[in-house]
Amino acid sequence: MREKPESRMELVLLGINHTTAPIEVRERLAIPAGGLADATRSLAGVPGVREGLILSTCNRVELVTVHDAEAEANATLLKFLNEYFAVPAATLEPHLYEFREREAVRHLFRVAASLDSMVVGEPQILGQVKESYTVAKEVGAVAQSLEKLLQSAFTAAKKVRSETQIGSSSVSIASVAVDLARKIFGSLAGKQVLLVGAGKMSELALRHLIQHGARHLMIANRTAARAENLAAQLHAPGVTTEVVPFAELAAQAHRADIVLTSTGSSVPLFARSQGQQFIHRRRGRPMFFIDIAVPRDVDPRMNEVEGCFVYDIDDLQQVAQANQADRNREAQAAERIIVEEVARYQQRLQALDAVPAIRQLQSYAEAMRETELARVAARLSELTPDERAAVESLTRSLTNKFLHHPLTAIRAAAEQGDREAMARLANLYNRER
Repeated sequence: MREKPESRMELVLLGINHTTAPIEVRERLAIPAGGLADATRSLAGVPGVREGLILSTCNRVELVTVHDAEAEANATLLKFLNEYFAVPAATLEPHLYEFREREAVRHLFRVAASLDSMVVGEPQILGQVKESYTVAKEVGAVAQSLEKLLQSAFTAAKKVRSETQIGSSSVSIASVAVDLARKIFGSLAGKQVLLVGAGKMSELALRHLIQHGARHLMIANRTAARAENLAAQLHAPGVTTEVVPFAELAAQAHRADIVLTSTGSSVPLFARSQGQQFIHRRRGRPMFFIDIAVPRDVDPRMNEVEGCFVYDIDDLQQVAQANQADRNREAQAAERIIVEEVARYQQRLQALDAVPAIRQLQSYAEAMRETELARVAARLSELTPDERAAVESLTRSLTNKFLHHPLTAIRAAAEQGDREAMARLANLYNRER
Protein backbone atom coordinates (compact mmCIF):
# COMPACT_ATOMS: atom_id res chain seq x y z
CA MET A 1 0.00 0.00 0.00
CA ARG A 2 1.12 3.55 -0.58
CA GLU A 3 2.16 5.60 2.44
CA LYS A 4 -0.29 8.23 3.59
CA PRO A 5 1.08 11.66 2.56
CA GLU A 6 2.06 14.06 5.33
CA SER A 7 -0.26 17.03 5.90
CA ARG A 8 0.90 20.05 3.92
CA MET A 9 2.39 23.00 5.79
CA GLU A 10 1.88 26.65 4.89
CA LEU A 11 3.86 29.76 5.81
CA VAL A 12 1.51 32.36 7.33
CA LEU A 13 2.44 35.86 8.59
CA LEU A 14 -0.10 37.98 10.48
CA GLY A 15 0.66 41.38 11.97
CA ILE A 16 0.22 45.10 12.42
CA ASN A 17 2.74 47.89 11.92
CA HIS A 18 3.17 51.65 11.91
CA THR A 19 1.47 51.97 8.51
CA THR A 20 -1.67 50.02 9.44
CA ALA A 21 -2.22 50.81 13.13
CA PRO A 22 -1.84 53.94 15.28
CA ILE A 23 0.33 53.81 18.38
CA GLU A 24 -2.68 53.46 20.70
CA VAL A 25 -3.35 50.07 19.07
CA ARG A 26 0.29 48.99 18.71
CA GLU A 27 1.09 49.66 22.35
CA ARG A 28 -1.66 47.25 23.43
CA LEU A 29 0.28 44.44 21.72
CA ALA A 30 3.66 45.49 23.08
CA ILE A 31 5.59 42.66 24.74
CA PRO A 32 7.46 43.76 27.88
CA ALA A 33 11.18 43.18 28.27
CA GLY A 34 11.80 39.55 29.12
CA GLY A 35 8.33 38.50 27.95
CA LEU A 36 9.16 37.44 24.39
CA ALA A 37 10.01 33.84 25.31
CA ASP A 38 6.69 33.30 27.09
CA ALA A 39 4.73 34.85 24.22
CA THR A 40 6.58 32.73 21.64
CA ARG A 41 6.04 29.58 23.69
CA SER A 42 2.32 30.36 23.83
CA LEU A 43 2.21 30.95 20.07
CA ALA A 44 3.89 27.58 19.44
CA GLY A 45 1.11 25.95 21.47
CA VAL A 46 -1.68 27.31 19.27
CA PRO A 47 -3.55 24.49 17.44
CA GLY A 48 -2.28 24.13 13.89
CA VAL A 49 1.00 26.00 14.50
CA ARG A 50 4.02 23.76 13.84
CA GLU A 51 6.68 26.49 14.09
CA GLY A 52 6.50 30.15 15.04
CA LEU A 53 8.23 33.34 16.10
CA ILE A 54 7.09 36.81 17.13
CA LEU A 55 8.71 39.99 15.88
CA SER A 56 7.88 42.71 18.41
CA THR A 57 9.27 46.24 18.02
CA CYS A 58 8.01 49.76 18.66
CA ASN A 59 6.65 49.81 15.11
CA ARG A 60 5.29 46.30 14.57
CA VAL A 61 4.09 43.05 16.04
CA GLU A 62 4.16 40.14 13.59
CA LEU A 63 3.48 36.43 14.00
CA VAL A 64 5.51 34.30 11.57
CA THR A 65 4.22 30.72 11.59
CA VAL A 66 4.43 27.43 9.76
CA HIS A 67 0.82 26.30 9.92
CA ASP A 68 -1.22 23.24 8.95
CA ALA A 69 -2.55 24.16 5.52
CA GLU A 70 -5.96 22.67 6.35
CA ALA A 71 -6.33 24.77 9.53
CA GLU A 72 -7.90 28.24 9.68
CA ALA A 73 -4.65 30.11 10.28
CA ASN A 74 -6.15 33.60 10.25
CA ALA A 75 -8.81 32.74 12.82
CA THR A 76 -6.46 30.88 15.17
CA LEU A 77 -3.75 33.55 15.07
CA LEU A 78 -6.27 36.35 15.58
CA LYS A 79 -7.66 34.40 18.55
CA PHE A 80 -4.12 34.15 19.96
CA LEU A 81 -3.65 37.93 19.74
CA ASN A 82 -7.08 38.49 21.26
CA GLU A 83 -6.53 36.14 24.21
CA TYR A 84 -2.82 36.62 24.93
CA PHE A 85 -2.91 40.42 24.83
CA ALA A 86 -6.53 40.79 26.02
CA VAL A 87 -7.38 43.01 23.03
CA PRO A 88 -10.79 42.52 21.36
CA ALA A 89 -10.59 41.00 17.89
CA ALA A 90 -12.81 43.79 16.58
CA THR A 91 -10.18 46.33 17.68
CA LEU A 92 -7.39 44.50 15.84
CA GLU A 93 -9.03 43.30 12.62
CA PRO A 94 -9.16 46.66 10.79
CA HIS A 95 -5.39 47.02 11.24
CA LEU A 96 -4.17 43.49 10.50
CA TYR A 97 -2.40 42.30 7.38
CA GLU A 98 -1.81 38.71 6.36
CA PHE A 99 0.70 37.19 3.95
CA ARG A 100 1.11 33.57 2.91
CA GLU A 101 3.84 31.55 1.27
CA ARG A 102 5.82 33.59 -1.28
CA GLU A 103 4.31 36.93 -0.19
CA ALA A 104 5.14 36.13 3.44
CA VAL A 105 8.74 35.37 2.42
CA ARG A 106 8.97 38.65 0.52
CA HIS A 107 7.54 40.64 3.43
CA LEU A 108 9.94 39.13 5.96
CA PHE A 109 12.93 39.71 3.66
CA ARG A 110 11.87 43.38 3.24
CA VAL A 111 11.45 43.80 6.99
CA ALA A 112 14.90 42.35 7.74
CA ALA A 113 16.45 44.59 5.08
CA SER A 114 14.74 47.68 6.65
CA LEU A 115 12.66 48.38 3.55
CA ASP A 116 9.44 48.25 5.58
CA SER A 117 10.67 50.46 8.43
CA MET A 118 9.39 53.89 9.43
CA VAL A 119 12.90 55.11 8.62
CA VAL A 120 14.04 53.16 5.56
CA GLY A 121 17.56 51.86 6.05
CA GLU A 122 17.63 52.05 9.86
CA PRO A 123 20.00 49.39 11.22
CA GLN A 124 18.17 48.25 14.38
CA ILE A 125 15.51 46.07 12.75
CA LEU A 126 17.87 43.30 11.60
CA GLY A 127 19.11 42.87 15.16
CA GLN A 128 15.50 42.72 16.36
CA VAL A 129 14.66 40.00 13.83
CA LYS A 130 17.72 38.04 14.94
CA GLU A 131 16.67 38.39 18.58
CA SER A 132 13.19 37.05 17.77
CA TYR A 133 14.78 34.11 15.93
CA THR A 134 17.15 33.36 18.83
CA VAL A 135 14.36 33.41 21.41
CA ALA A 136 12.09 31.24 19.25
CA LYS A 137 14.89 28.75 18.74
CA GLU A 138 15.64 28.63 22.48
CA VAL A 139 12.03 27.77 23.33
CA GLY A 140 11.86 25.10 20.61
CA ALA A 141 9.52 27.00 18.28
CA VAL A 142 11.89 26.96 15.29
CA ALA A 143 12.47 23.82 13.24
CA GLN A 144 13.58 23.10 9.70
CA SER A 145 11.20 25.41 7.81
CA LEU A 146 11.69 28.62 9.81
CA GLU A 147 15.42 27.89 10.15
CA LYS A 148 15.80 27.96 6.36
CA LEU A 149 13.55 31.01 6.05
CA LEU A 150 15.31 33.11 8.68
CA GLN A 151 18.81 32.26 7.50
CA SER A 152 17.78 33.29 3.99
CA ALA A 153 16.26 36.52 5.35
CA PHE A 154 19.55 37.35 7.09
CA THR A 155 21.46 36.65 3.88
CA ALA A 156 19.14 38.91 1.88
CA ALA A 157 19.46 41.74 4.43
CA LYS A 158 23.25 41.46 4.44
CA LYS A 159 23.31 41.57 0.65
CA VAL A 160 21.15 44.72 0.63
CA ARG A 161 23.53 46.38 3.12
CA SER A 162 26.67 45.39 1.22
CA GLU A 163 25.46 46.09 -2.33
CA THR A 164 23.50 49.33 -1.81
CA GLN A 165 23.98 52.59 0.07
CA ILE A 166 20.59 52.35 1.76
CA GLY A 167 22.12 52.88 5.19
CA SER A 168 24.37 55.79 4.27
CA SER A 169 21.73 58.51 4.33
CA SER A 170 19.36 56.81 6.71
CA VAL A 171 18.80 57.67 10.33
CA SER A 172 17.59 55.71 13.32
CA ILE A 173 14.48 56.47 15.34
CA ALA A 174 16.83 57.88 17.98
CA SER A 175 18.45 60.33 15.57
CA VAL A 176 15.04 61.37 14.21
CA ALA A 177 14.04 62.18 17.80
CA VAL A 178 17.13 64.34 18.19
CA ASP A 179 16.41 66.08 14.85
CA LEU A 180 12.97 66.93 16.22
CA ALA A 181 14.54 68.45 19.34
CA ARG A 182 16.82 70.58 17.16
CA LYS A 183 13.87 71.77 15.08
CA ILE A 184 12.05 72.75 18.29
CA PHE A 185 14.93 74.72 19.84
CA GLY A 186 17.03 75.67 16.84
CA SER A 187 20.09 74.75 18.89
CA LEU A 188 20.66 72.27 21.69
CA ALA A 189 23.48 74.33 23.19
CA GLY A 190 22.74 75.16 26.81
CA LYS A 191 19.67 72.95 26.92
CA GLN A 192 19.16 70.48 29.77
CA VAL A 193 18.19 67.01 28.57
CA LEU A 194 16.66 64.22 30.67
CA LEU A 195 16.89 60.75 29.19
CA VAL A 196 14.60 58.16 30.79
CA GLY A 197 15.69 54.60 29.99
CA ALA A 198 19.22 53.29 29.45
CA GLY A 199 18.72 50.77 26.65
CA LYS A 200 20.27 50.69 23.18
CA MET A 201 17.84 53.25 21.77
CA SER A 202 18.65 55.60 24.67
CA GLU A 203 22.38 55.25 24.10
CA LEU A 204 21.95 56.08 20.41
CA ALA A 205 19.83 59.09 21.27
CA LEU A 206 22.41 60.36 23.76
CA ARG A 207 25.24 60.06 21.26
CA HIS A 208 23.23 62.03 18.70
CA LEU A 209 22.37 64.67 21.32
CA ILE A 210 26.06 65.13 22.15
CA GLN A 211 27.00 65.33 18.45
CA HIS A 212 24.51 68.16 18.02
CA GLY A 213 25.57 70.32 20.94
CA ALA A 214 23.87 69.00 24.07
CA ARG A 215 26.24 69.35 27.03
CA HIS A 216 24.04 68.87 30.11
CA LEU A 217 22.59 65.37 30.28
CA MET A 218 20.57 63.68 33.00
CA ILE A 219 19.97 59.91 32.86
CA ALA A 220 17.34 57.97 34.79
CA ASN A 221 16.78 54.23 34.72
CA ARG A 222 15.07 51.70 36.98
CA THR A 223 18.40 49.91 37.32
CA ALA A 224 20.74 52.63 38.55
CA ALA A 225 23.88 50.69 37.55
CA ARG A 226 22.86 50.78 33.87
CA ALA A 227 22.35 54.54 34.04
CA GLU A 228 25.74 54.96 35.71
CA ASN A 229 27.45 52.77 33.10
CA LEU A 230 25.88 54.76 30.27
CA ALA A 231 26.91 58.06 31.87
CA ALA A 232 30.49 56.79 32.21
CA GLN A 233 30.62 55.64 28.58
CA LEU A 234 29.49 59.06 27.35
CA HIS A 235 31.84 61.10 29.52
CA ALA A 236 33.70 63.61 27.35
CA PRO A 237 35.32 67.04 27.67
CA GLY A 238 32.67 69.73 28.04
CA VAL A 239 29.88 67.23 28.64
CA THR A 240 28.31 66.82 32.07
CA THR A 241 26.27 63.73 32.86
CA GLU A 242 24.16 63.24 35.95
CA VAL A 243 22.37 60.10 37.11
CA VAL A 244 18.91 60.84 38.49
CA PRO A 245 17.46 58.20 40.85
CA PHE A 246 14.40 56.69 39.22
CA ALA A 247 12.39 57.25 42.41
CA GLU A 248 13.07 61.00 42.09
CA LEU A 249 11.95 61.23 38.46
CA ALA A 250 8.81 63.24 39.19
CA ALA A 251 10.72 65.60 41.51
CA GLN A 252 13.63 66.20 39.10
CA ALA A 253 12.03 66.18 35.64
CA HIS A 254 11.11 69.90 35.70
CA ARG A 255 14.82 70.76 35.45
CA ALA A 256 14.90 69.45 31.87
CA ASP A 257 14.05 71.43 28.74
CA ILE A 258 13.80 68.17 26.80
CA VAL A 259 12.65 64.84 28.20
CA LEU A 260 13.36 61.89 25.91
CA THR A 261 11.82 58.63 27.09
CA SER A 262 12.44 55.07 25.94
CA THR A 263 11.52 52.49 28.58
CA GLY A 264 9.64 49.22 28.70
CA SER A 265 7.12 50.46 31.26
CA SER A 266 3.59 49.10 30.86
CA VAL A 267 2.07 52.29 32.34
CA PRO A 268 2.83 55.98 31.64
CA LEU A 269 5.68 57.46 33.70
CA PHE A 270 4.42 61.01 33.27
CA ALA A 271 0.75 61.88 33.84
CA ARG A 272 -1.16 64.96 32.68
CA SER A 273 -1.40 66.33 36.22
CA GLN A 274 2.40 66.29 36.55
CA GLY A 275 2.71 68.51 33.50
CA GLN A 276 1.00 71.39 35.29
CA GLN A 277 3.37 70.99 38.24
CA PHE A 278 6.42 70.95 35.92
CA ILE A 279 5.43 74.17 34.15
CA HIS A 280 4.70 75.88 37.48
CA ARG A 281 8.18 74.97 38.77
CA ARG A 282 9.73 76.12 35.49
CA ARG A 283 8.05 79.54 35.87
CA GLY A 284 6.16 79.07 32.63
CA ARG A 285 9.12 78.03 30.46
CA PRO A 286 8.06 75.38 27.89
CA MET A 287 8.99 71.73 28.26
CA PHE A 288 9.23 69.21 25.42
CA PHE A 289 8.64 65.47 25.73
CA ILE A 290 9.86 63.15 22.96
CA ASP A 291 8.39 59.73 23.70
CA ILE A 292 9.86 56.92 21.61
CA ALA A 293 8.56 54.15 23.86
CA VAL A 294 5.84 51.64 23.01
CA PRO A 295 3.73 51.52 25.16
CA ARG A 296 4.05 55.27 25.61
CA ASP A 297 5.83 56.70 28.66
CA VAL A 298 4.05 60.05 28.51
CA ASP A 299 0.29 60.47 28.80
CA PRO A 300 -0.69 62.06 25.45
CA ARG A 301 -3.16 64.31 27.32
CA MET A 302 -0.15 66.22 28.64
CA ASN A 303 -0.35 68.07 25.32
CA GLU A 304 -3.41 69.79 26.79
CA VAL A 305 -1.23 71.47 29.43
CA GLU A 306 -0.14 74.94 28.30
CA GLY A 307 3.63 74.93 27.88
CA CYS A 308 3.94 71.13 27.52
CA PHE A 309 4.58 69.70 24.07
CA VAL A 310 4.50 65.93 23.58
CA TYR A 311 5.68 64.04 20.50
CA ASP A 312 5.34 60.27 20.22
CA ILE A 313 6.90 57.80 17.81
CA ASP A 314 4.21 58.31 15.17
CA ASP A 315 4.96 62.05 15.15
CA LEU A 316 8.55 61.21 14.24
CA GLN A 317 7.40 59.90 10.88
CA GLN A 318 7.07 63.46 9.57
CA VAL A 319 10.64 64.29 10.59
CA ALA A 320 11.84 61.09 8.92
CA GLN A 321 10.99 62.49 5.49
CA ALA A 322 14.40 64.20 5.43
CA ASN A 323 16.80 62.59 2.91
CA GLN A 324 13.84 60.60 1.56
CA ALA A 325 14.85 61.05 -2.07
CA ASP A 326 18.31 59.57 -1.51
CA ARG A 327 16.88 56.65 0.44
CA ASN A 328 14.26 55.99 -2.25
CA ARG A 329 16.91 55.64 -4.94
CA GLU A 330 18.82 53.13 -2.88
CA ALA A 331 15.59 51.42 -1.84
CA GLN A 332 14.80 50.69 -5.48
CA ALA A 333 18.10 48.86 -5.85
CA ALA A 334 17.43 47.05 -2.58
CA GLU A 335 13.97 45.97 -3.77
CA ARG A 336 15.53 44.35 -6.84
CA ILE A 337 17.87 42.38 -4.59
CA ILE A 338 14.90 41.23 -2.49
CA VAL A 339 13.06 40.02 -5.61
CA GLU A 340 16.13 38.00 -6.63
CA GLU A 341 16.61 36.54 -3.13
CA VAL A 342 12.93 35.57 -2.82
CA ALA A 343 13.11 33.80 -6.20
CA ARG A 344 16.30 32.02 -5.14
CA TYR A 345 14.70 30.93 -1.86
CA GLN A 346 11.59 29.64 -3.65
CA GLN A 347 13.71 27.65 -6.08
CA ARG A 348 15.53 26.00 -3.17
CA LEU A 349 12.22 25.15 -1.52
CA GLN A 350 10.80 23.71 -4.73
CA ALA A 351 13.91 21.62 -5.25
CA LEU A 352 13.44 20.25 -1.74
CA ASP A 353 9.79 19.47 -2.58
CA ALA A 354 11.04 17.14 -5.29
CA VAL A 355 13.20 15.08 -2.93
CA PRO A 356 10.40 12.90 -1.43
CA ALA A 357 8.93 12.20 -4.86
CA ILE A 358 12.35 11.29 -6.27
CA ARG A 359 13.09 9.01 -3.35
CA GLN A 360 9.68 7.38 -3.66
CA LEU A 361 10.22 6.54 -7.33
CA GLN A 362 13.80 5.40 -6.77
CA SER A 363 12.72 3.21 -3.87
CA TYR A 364 9.98 1.58 -5.91
CA ALA A 365 12.32 0.99 -8.87
CA GLU A 366 14.96 -0.57 -6.59
CA ALA A 367 12.30 -2.80 -5.01
CA MET A 368 11.27 -4.02 -8.49
CA ARG A 369 14.90 -4.69 -9.44
CA GLU A 370 15.50 -6.73 -6.28
CA THR A 371 12.22 -8.64 -6.80
CA GLU A 372 13.20 -9.60 -10.31
CA LEU A 373 16.67 -10.71 -9.24
CA ALA A 374 15.15 -12.81 -6.46
CA ARG A 375 12.77 -14.43 -8.94
CA VAL A 376 15.65 -15.72 -11.10
CA ALA A 377 18.04 -16.35 -8.20
CA ALA A 378 18.03 -20.11 -8.81
CA ARG A 379 19.24 -19.64 -12.39
CA LEU A 380 22.00 -17.30 -11.21
CA SER A 381 23.24 -19.59 -8.45
CA GLU A 382 26.02 -21.07 -10.55
CA LEU A 383 27.49 -17.68 -11.51
CA THR A 384 30.94 -16.74 -10.24
CA PRO A 385 31.25 -13.72 -7.89
CA ASP A 386 32.53 -11.59 -10.78
CA GLU A 387 29.57 -12.64 -12.95
CA ARG A 388 27.15 -11.85 -10.11
CA ALA A 389 28.72 -8.41 -9.73
CA ALA A 390 28.35 -7.83 -13.49
CA VAL A 391 24.62 -8.74 -13.33
CA GLU A 392 24.18 -6.46 -10.32
CA SER A 393 25.90 -3.58 -12.13
CA LEU A 394 23.90 -4.15 -15.33
CA THR A 395 20.51 -4.17 -13.56
CA ARG A 396 21.37 -1.03 -11.58
CA SER A 397 22.48 0.73 -14.77
CA LEU A 398 19.29 -0.22 -16.60
CA THR A 399 17.17 0.96 -13.65
CA ASN A 400 18.92 4.34 -13.59
CA LYS A 401 18.46 4.76 -17.34
CA PHE A 402 14.75 3.96 -17.07
CA LEU A 403 14.41 6.50 -14.25
CA HIS A 404 16.24 9.33 -16.01
CA HIS A 405 13.25 10.83 -17.84
CA PRO A 406 10.67 10.62 -15.01
CA LEU A 407 13.19 12.08 -12.51
CA THR A 408 13.99 14.93 -14.88
CA ALA A 409 10.28 15.58 -15.27
CA ILE A 410 9.80 15.61 -11.46
CA ARG A 411 12.59 18.17 -11.03
CA ALA A 412 11.07 20.34 -13.78
CA ALA A 413 7.64 20.14 -12.08
CA ALA A 414 9.28 21.15 -8.79
CA GLU A 415 10.88 24.23 -10.37
CA GLN A 416 7.41 25.25 -11.58
CA GLY A 417 5.86 24.56 -8.17
CA ASP A 418 3.52 21.93 -9.60
CA ARG A 419 3.09 19.50 -6.70
CA GLU A 420 0.27 17.57 -8.37
CA ALA A 421 2.45 16.80 -11.38
CA MET A 422 5.26 15.65 -9.08
CA ALA A 423 2.90 13.28 -7.29
CA ARG A 424 1.57 11.85 -10.55
CA LEU A 425 5.05 11.25 -11.88
CA ALA A 426 6.22 9.65 -8.62
CA ASN A 427 3.31 7.20 -8.79
CA LEU A 428 3.69 6.53 -12.48
CA TYR A 429 5.03 3.02 -11.90
CA ASN A 430 4.10 2.78 -8.26
CA ARG A 431 0.79 0.96 -8.42
CA GLU A 432 -0.71 -0.79 -5.45
CA ARG A 433 0.53 -4.35 -5.18
